Amino acid sequence: MKQVLIRQGQAVVEEVPAPQVESGTVLVQVAHSCISVGTEMAGVKTSSLPLWNRALKQPENVKKVLQLAATQGIVRTASVVQGKLASGTPTGYSAAGMVVAVGAGIEDLQIGDRVACAGAQCAHHAELICVPRNLTVPLPEKLELTQASTVTLGAIALQGVRRANPTLGEVFVVLGLGILGQLTAQMLQANGCRVIGTDLDSKRIAIAQSLGMDVGIDPQEGNSIEQVIRLTDGYGADGVIITAATPADSVISTAFQMCRKKGRVVLVGDVGLNLNRADFYQKELDFFISTSYGPGRYDRNYEEQGLDYPVAYVRWTENRNMAEYLRLIAAGKIKIDPLINATYPIEKATEAYESLKGDGDKPLMVLLAYPQTEPKLIRVVPNPQAKAAGKNLIRVAVVGAGGFAKGMHLPNLQTLPNLYHLQAIVSRTGHNAIATAKQFGANYATTDYQQVLQDSEVDAIIITTRHHLHASMTLAALEAGKHVLVEKPLALEPAELEQITSFYQGSREGKPILLTGFNRRFSPYARRIYQLVQGRSNPMILNYRMNAGYIPLDHWVHSEEGGGRNRGEACHLYDLFTYLTGSKVTAVNAHSIVPKTSHYSSRDNFVATMNFADGSVATLTYTALGTTSYPKEKLELFVDGKVLVIDDYRELILAGVRAKNLKTPTMEKGQKQELEIFAQAIQQGKEWPILLWQQIQATEISFAVEQQLGE
Repeated sequence: MKQVLIRQGQAVVEEVPAPQVESGTVLVQVAHSCISVGTEMAGVKTSSLPLWNRALKQPENVKKVLQLAATQGIVRTASVVQGKLASGTPTGYSAAGMVVAVGAGIEDLQIGDRVACAGAQCAHHAELICVPRNLTVPLPEKLELTQASTVTLGAIALQGVRRANPTLGEVFVVLGLGILGQLTAQMLQANGCRVIGTDLDSKRIAIAQSLGMDVGIDPQEGNSIEQVIRLTDGYGADGVIITAATPADSVISTAFQMCRKKGRVVLVGDVGLNLNRADFYQKELDFFISTSYGPGRYDRNYEEQGLDYPVAYVRWTENRNMAEYLRLIAAGKIKIDPLINATYPIEKATEAYESLKGDGDKPLMVLLAYPQTEPKLIRVVPNPQAKAAGKNLIRVAVVGAGGFAKGMHLPNLQTLPNLYHLQAIVSRTGHNAIATAKQFGANYATTDYQQVLQDSEVDAIIITTRHHLHASMTLAALEAGKHVLVEKPLALEPAELEQITSFYQGSREGKPILLTGFNRRFSPYARRIYQLVQGRSNPMILNYRMNAGYIPLDHWVHSEEGGGRNRGEACHLYDLFTYLTGSKVTAVNAHSIVPKTSHYSSRDNFVATMNFADGSVATLTYTALGTTSYPKEKLELFVDGKVLVIDDYRELILAGVRAKNLKTPTMEKGQKQELEIFAQAIQQGKEWPILLWQQIQATEISFAVEQQLGE
């Protein structure tokens, strides 16, 4: 399918794999989508800036890059950054079309329904989009799809009006008569308000007046503040809604000065916010921020998980705002057609974006149109730059092209051309799949996991999706005869683990290899310690400290998708204990703190102790209470007069041993070595990199700890 991407200051149209419908979503064949002149063009402009300039504007991203360089090295970090820049960014957040597939859990929408869709994470400029239910609304019967494609802009304007809480007969000023200002003026008028509008462009003032705005003020024809005071009998406006976009601080000051005492100002647009106390203090003004489409925006549980807010407590959510905006258009309360300046076919999207550049007259609204023939659900797109696989190489598919895969596994695969050939990239989003395939030289990109399971030229699969998918995807791959390297955790529930265990019951002869990504055991540090404790005469005491760092409790890691940090990350360390002892666990005990505030969780602040059959005792202190400025991980192992210490996988400190310490310039956690050993096991039929019982034991320990943390 065709999709618009923003790359280096240009809008480009590319062929990408079509998305799959998912649980809680609908698959929509787009008829029209609306280009946001403000938001999207700002993104286009930013993408054209040189890296140093972007760094000044986005210091938070610079920090992430520096952290990555510190742990992964400059070369790998440069590869990640360049790959992201070259791949392009999906754009668009407002569209309308027809439902062509319905995911599990959706009961009130059917195939063939006409809908409008919102969301910068999903309602892209593309022929097919997969949209969660709470970001989708059915259309009134007579509403045109062209009009409905403006739904997101309408919901944004409507939320701004709701924040202002206008009442019948009040006077409101709209600062900035771009598309949001035009819609805001009409909504205020529909609400029974007298509306004054102003803009630097006299043509936009004229358009707003032709659509019913009471008074237009041209700033070039006199002081706009004085005119508002005059028009309101000397009192000032009851409220001002700012829909302008400018870095200047003067707009916010002007808004305050236009208001009467006890008035209110609502910020919808993006303006400078250096506030002058004198502008609002004496009048005791109220200043409100309007957040995008309304309540639910930026709430993952609402948008992605489909959890609605009860009407009795939140009357107007973003979904209900979207629906009400469409009703207002259908009822003739809001006129959209005069605001649509042009419609371009998707093939000419580049031309459409070019029309919005420059400092001259700009269209208020531009739409993209899409073919309405029977949709072709093409979910495999070949990479024309790919090379054929060499002889005796392992042909691998990487499933889940997120940050970890692109920052770790894929660069490592590139350094192992004598072992691997990258056959396919699988991602839930088509633009990410094809961009990643091109960056790393895969034969093809797809959004269909079944494709790689059925591909006879795929020997092995690396699974790096979100945690809740690991077990089911692993079992499907094993049953398809593919070797599997699945990132931790192997499973989140005992029943899932039992299914995988059952697959290997009886003889494992001829069955594919399973490797859970417990990479720390493959690090040069863990390997060295393993050698040094062989032949020991006594049990060991192992103390591991994981200064994990705080992750907000609404992050997906803590959700059902992530399974929590014990099952999702601490399982690494349960495997390391198993590896170093080589012994079966006999007892597991876990204790967590009881936080005094809801900021912290007991489930990522705990101490777990394991007893092993050889008499060894291992203790893990896992905490999110500390600062990330302190090193993350440390292992202390005591045995036979020796002390062996791994310090953050940068240094091995040995005491009581006639051997040299080990130190590396960057963290070495064993990910590359893991791939090397996995390949050797496949090619040479060697013993599994991690014995099955050890993979199962590490996972079962995580279950035991999780159960005790919940008691």
